[in-house]
Amino acid sequence: MGVARKDERIRAVYMNGSRTNPHAPRDIFQDYDIVYVVTDTESFIRDEGWIDIFGPRLILQEPEKNSQYFYFDDGTPDLSRSYGYLMLFTDGNRIDLHVQTLEASLPEFTADKLTVLLLDKDACLPPIPPATDIDYRVKPPSEMEFAVCCNEFWWCLQNVAKGIWRDELPYAKRMFDQYVRDMLDRMVSWSVGIEHDFEVSAGKLGKYFKQYLPAGHWELYVNTYADGSYEGFWKAVESTCALFRVLAEEVAAHFGYTYRKEDDEGMTLYLETVRQLPQDAKEIFREQAAP
Repeated sequence: MGVARKDERIRAVYMNGSRTNPHAPRDIFQDYDIVYVVTDTESFIRDEGWIDIFGPRLILQEPEKNSQYFYFDDGTPDLSRSYGYLMLFTDGNRIDLHVQTLEASLPEFTADKLTVLLLDKDACLPPIPPATDIDYRVKPPSEMEFAVCCNEFWWCLQNVAKGIWRDELPYAKRMFDQYVRDMLDRMVSWSVGIEHDFEVSAGKLGKYFKQYLPAGHWELYVNTYADGSYEGFWKAVESTCALFRVLAEEVAAHFGYTYRKEDDEGMTLYLETVRQLPQDAKEIFREQAAP
């Protein structure tokens, strides 16, 4: 704030993120998500040392600079509108600081309900209501969203099974941890929403699951994390299926949706078969599997 008051290029300051969320747990790792509304970004980008005023750092990341080298599919970012500095300092504090033009800031400022205005030299930003996490709370699934989640969960497990059998650990782990877990986490979030009248947030990447899940469900969730062994991997798959099945049936019952047990039963049969399949097998099923 001291820097912002002294620098004429900085016309306003606002904060968002967990520090503005009245329901977010407070701890020593919370960072400061700060936006400087500036007259231009170029002068800040050109002066590579201007951020040194905040103190000695352990590490710095500049996402827009990195994106030019690692994220070609997203296109080249418009540095004239916004530029970020993610800074971890030697005292352990972290500041995620963005310099943005007013044009770039206005849509975000009015859209993100977890925003608090800290400084406005020109009254250039409109009034906003008190910060709330309402937009981040779990939302009820439509019937189609529920059906797609269930189908994707069970379908992607066949890729996990064949990856394990082929001894392709990186492939199997990525399919499991990315695609299968994503569907599991959606189902967990909906279950949490039901238990709390959809008035809570499950947190980024499900970080509040432990806080909201019943002890038995949380224990099952913990067991969905595999070690580096295939035996441990199969046990994690087993726990994942058990938890998903229980939660999906609960969610379906709550909303009056249909849970396709035939997908569950078909993939369960497939997983059990592949788990016992010898490495020299010439076929998956000795005879046609029952539908």
